[in-house]
Amino acid sequence: MWALIREQLSLALAGEQQSIRPMDPDSEVQHDFYPIVRQYKSGRVVRFGTANPVPAGTDTAGTGVSSRDVVINSSSGLWARLYLPPLPAGSRDKLPVIMYYDGGAFVIGSTADEPTHEYLNSLAAGARALVVSAEYRRAPEHPLPAAHDDSWEALEWVASHAAAGAGAEPWLAAHGDLSRVFLAGFSAGGNIAHAMAARAGARSLGVPIGGLLLIHPYFIGEAPVGPEATDAALKAWADAFWRFVRPGAAGPDDPLGNPFSEAAGGSAARLAAGRVLVCVAEVDALRGRGVWYYESLRASGYGGEVELHESAGEDHVFHYTKPGCEQARLLHARVLRFLRGECL
Repeated sequence: MWALIREQLSLALAGEQQSIRPMDPDSEVQHDFYPIVRQYKSGRVVRFGTANPVPAGTDTAGTGVSSRDVVINSSSGLWARLYLPPLPAGSRDKLPVIMYYDGGAFVIGSTADEPTHEYLNSLAAGARALVVSAEYRRAPEHPLPAAHDDSWEALEWVASHAAAGAGAEPWLAAHGDLSRVFLAGFSAGGNIAHAMAARAGARSLGVPIGGLLLIHPYFIGEAPVGPEATDAALKAWADAFWRFVRPGAAGPDDPLGNPFSEAAGGSAARLAAGRVLVCVAEVDALRGRGVWYYESLRASGYGGEVELHESAGEDHVFHYTKPGCEQARLLHARVLRFLRGECL
């Protein structure tokens, strides 16, 4: 993906984009962030690299995990997909709950996408946990902080099952152990998961957060990190994209993008989670930000455990696209150890 972005930047810098006469607003590009998203002056949005959605059901051919979709807020359209590992008939076993946020740069993706669905089947089975994956609204139609607000509402909905009553979701009521809640997210979802842990540290959620898991997290900041440090055009692209998903924000040091900025007010040090695992991939363009997050959190005054796992020779989202490769197996094993509370 980043190679395609650099190619587009090179074309623009070389002046190969020709001026054209005024066009139909539905055909004239206003914001072009290919290969992720493009928005036209009419407001029409075209998303690239989207995966096929799959329905909830039972993974009879693989993990045996069952899934179901639940509406949380019919007014906003907020819903979640729940994943329950196979249990003996009539079982009342209580399982840890993983609140998961999928990625997609805040503009693409869905918890129903096939790669996400298959990964969460695997996660629920391996961790023997009840996974709840929130379908938050995407930019640009719903700019940030809509995704974060939806995600918090979904987390509050899960937490409300600590006092299950009438109208409780049956799987959460019967099998959710709300004393063992984990927050997890991939890419943009990692950004959201951090923000949820920070909100939980500042507000009364009503349930403890056992751990925070960030896989290839997406953050930003005024100071360049990683490839941005040597590629001014890429840094400008990243900053412009943040303004696209978060219009009206002060800039890259907006607290949602940079949780260690002055504007964030030290919220990272007060994360509700007692343990954090940050996972990066060696050749991922976001690796630098992931390592920066790990180092910044350790230096922030946060009192919990912070660990880093790096996948050698791999790129962004490799554990979705190559789930059977050696590094994906190592990453999965590390994640399961973290969720089980074993020594990292």
